[in-house]
Amino acid sequence: MRTPAINTTKARTREDTSAIDDREYVMALEKGLALIEAFGQLRGSATLSELAELTGNTKASVRRSLLTLCRLGYAAQSGRQFRLAARTLRLGEAFVVSDQLTRIAQPILETLAERTKESASMAVLDAQEVVFVARATHRRSLSVGLGVGARLPAFASATGRVLLGGQPRDWVRFMLNRMSRPALTPKSITSVPKIVQQIDMAQRQGFALCDQELEVGLRSIAVPIRDAQGTVVAAMSLSVATSRMDANTIVDKLLPELERSRQRFPMLL
Repeated sequence: MRTPAINTTKARTREDTSAIDDREYVMALEKGLALIEAFGQLRGSATLSELAELTGNTKASVRRSLLTLCRLGYAAQSGRQFRLAARTLRLGEAFVVSDQLTRIAQPILETLAERTKESASMAVLDAQEVVFVARATHRRSLSVGLGVGARLPAFASATGRVLLGGQPRDWVRFMLNRMSRPALTPKSITSVPKIVQQIDMAQRQGFALCDQELEVGLRSIAVPIRDAQGTVVAAMSLSVATSRMDANTIVDKLLPELERSRQRFPMLL
């Protein structure tokens, strides 16, 4: 039996739309979007009961939303099982082609990856996770199965610590205390005070280094991308196999490359 994941969609939606008049809020749209995200958490097809349990909505409500998604071509049904259809890729594509930061970042990342021969990524913060919105790899670089749309826990990633460094500390502590913080590797830092120390250090020094906390054999370094007001809007990172560079070499060789690439972002962001 699948273990239901924490549904952050509802909490995030209600927090972000708290100022919206209730008369302007479309609950049916929230339920439909929550269903689409639920398939990602379940990583496969699911029954009506499983989706109802995960989203916290009634079976009747979930059934109506599923049948609507099926009629629109965003989902398909086979017996008792439902799955997302390829049409849902249009939603992600719409973000990629319409987001200014992503359009600017992609060629910069491609140049960075070619110059360093390592994987270059751009990520933004989404509640308790970071989500990759642009990525470029090199043939020699370590493949870690990440692509645009991939998510990592913010507490354990270099990009996450950079992005959390731009958030109020009270919110960061609240978020860390309410989320699961599993030890992904023997080197993972899981206690809230130590994670906050890493976030503070990343903010002070202008970069974060993650040494095998996400995956054994992988190190990554990230720097913040800021808009014209100085707000951290994204994090740019490089990932490298531990067999190729130790932590000091990463800082010495890759940090200057990240800084050089960061200067290519226009101030109009």
